[in-house]
This record gives sequence, C-alpha cells and structure tokens, in this order.
Amino acid sequence: MSESAAAISSPVVPEGFLRASADYILGRQRPDGAIPWFDGGYADPWDHVEAAMGLSIAGEFAAAESAYRWLADIQLDDGSWWAAYKDGEVHNGERRESNFVAYFATGIWHHFLITGNTAFLRDYWPAVERAVEFVLALQSEYGEIQWAVAADGSVMNDALITGCSSIFKSLECASNIAHTLGHARPHWAAARNELGRALRDRPERFDRTWESKARFSMDWFYPVLTGVFSGAAARARLQQKWGEFVVAGLGCRCVNDEPWVTVAESCELTMALIAAGDRGRAEKLYRGLHRWQDSDGGYWTGYVYRDSAIWPEEKTTWTVGAMLLAADALAKLTPASDLFTSVDLRSEAAQNPEGIDHLDQLELAGSQG
Repeated sequence: MSESAAAISSPVVPEGFLRASADYILGRQRPDGAIPWFDGGYADPWDHVEAAMGLSIAGEFAAAESAYRWLADIQLDDGSWWAAYKDGEVHNGERRESNFVAYFATGIWHHFLITGNTAFLRDYWPAVERAVEFVLALQSEYGEIQWAVAADGSVMNDALITGCSSIFKSLECASNIAHTLGHARPHWAAARNELGRALRDRPERFDRTWESKARFSMDWFYPVLTGVFSGAAARARLQQKWGEFVVAGLGCRCVNDEPWVTVAESCELTMALIAAGDRGRAEKLYRGLHRWQDSDGGYWTGYVYRDSAIWPEEKTTWTVGAMLLAADALAKLTPASDLFTSVDLRSEAAQNPEGIDHLDQLELAGSQG
C-alpha cells in the first residue's frame, strides 16, 4: 500500500481504515491465494472476489493477483467453479452458481481499472471468456439466467433477481474486457440487454420454483446497484421499500422479517444510493458502519438490535471487502470508484447490441442513465 493511500482520512474514511482493513483480509488469505470467509472457514468464488477487490483498493496488488490466480488455476473445464472450497479441496460440490462464475469478470475488470495493467487483463482473458460462456449457456429465450448447474450437470432451473442483477454488472465488465483487448463479443452485449429487459419487465420469469426472495433486501436494491434501473426509476425503487429495510441509525436489514442489520448489505445499499443520486443518505448510512469494526480491523457481519447483540459472531473477509468498495465509491480512492455507481459501456456493440430494435435502444439508454 502506498503511503498516500494509507494516510487517507475523510468523514467517511477514518484514518487507518485502509491499512487495518487490508491487513485483516491479508491475515485470512491462504498461501495459495484463496480468501476464506474467516480463519477455518471456506471460500466461495463470489465472496472471494469481493475480498480481492478490497485488496486492490488498498493497493495490495500482489495479494489481489494471487487471489485471481487461485481462481484461474482451479477453474473447471467448462469455465465454472464449484460453490465452495476449503483447504485446497472442494467443500461444496453440489452445484455451480451462475452469478458466482460471472463475478470473476467483475473482479478482473476492477483490478485493471485500478492498475491499468493490460498484461494482467490479457493473462486472464481465457478464464473470463470461459466463465462468461458458461453463464450465457444458462440464459433462456426470455432473457433470465438460471441460477445453477447441479453436480450431475443438470440445470437447476430458476432465476433469482439478486443473482441475475449481479450477472448484469458482470456482463458489462466482461464486455469492457473484450473491447479493451480487441475481441468482438457482440453476443455478450445482446445477452446483457435481454437480461436487463427480463429484470425490468418480466418479473414472472423469476422465483418460479422457489419461494419468493422478496423478503431479502438485496432483491430490492441490487437492480439499482448493478445498473438495471437508473435515474428516477432507481430513486423510486429505493424509496418504495426504504422503511421496510432500513433501520435509522443502524443500517440495512438483511431480511424484512428479522431484527437484524448487516454491514455488507448496508455497504451495497450505500453504493446503490450513490448510483441513484442520493449521496446524502449514502454518506449518513455508511458513516455509521464503522462502529462494527473490531480491534483487529475486521467488521462484524451483523447486529440483532432487538437483543443488542452481535450476530453471527464472525468477521467475514467479504464484509471488509464491501466496506472498502463503499469507501472507494464515496471518497474516490481509486480509478475504479465508479464501477458500482454508474454504467460504463465502452464498445459500440455494447451500447447498441446488434439486432435490437428502436424500443430496445431506448431501454438500453435508460439503463445507462
């Protein structure tokens, strides 16, 4: 970490925050590059990438690249990863989740935005391409993407709003990687456009076989965080359930039926608020989260306000990663600070995917704000 980065202090980024946060993640990272949830825990591909992005923000580039190398080295032949790994072995081989697989592209693009290292981008292009093609093979004719593939190779048919919203952002990042390296992938842009259409206009395509996930706050704000909705539509969506999910002075609830606020969801809501143009509430929400930092630099996962109790009693690396991402979005610490607060489509094909009609073009323009 550079001395200037370590010394940054602001109303939302207290002095020493970057160093303490980076040290916490580094202290959990294994020699092979894997970043488990906590000491003795497992690593899953999505949360591993979230923690790795935190390392990039803190200037710990070698550690972040080791994290991405670990994922590339264990990527399966079809471009996917199992749901979880522990101590160098598969910990959960029951399924391969589409949003977990897609998030690799988000992490790779994020690291490139900060470092400007084209060689890094080129080295990971084959793994990115395999991952994206695995995910897009799960897209239906209606635009939604199925959530997982089972151990036996069968598709676990259902589409989840949060997972598909995360994939929507990952396809933006993947398209930008392809464009930067000179690889034409117009079908990626077209797939993203169709996924956005499904998320905005086809609610019946989601939660078709499972119980609705509407009780989870992520289903509420993730379509804003990832650029599915922007502008007035984004602000209206956040306002609609603000009282249902936000506890004044504490943070964002994980689910609407439990008295439990969680730090990571509060960080992600912070970025969604910035994306919607509500910086005032974003700053207020985020400033209150530093109370959950422990003396070792880690942040407690959540707080049950009914019982005035920390729960669960664990400090996850991905929670620290989310704290770093939100700090970057607020304080502009790195060139990647706008990744989750704006839509950045760099190729002409991504801005106007081949074969879409005039109505599609208007919808795509709306998604870019």
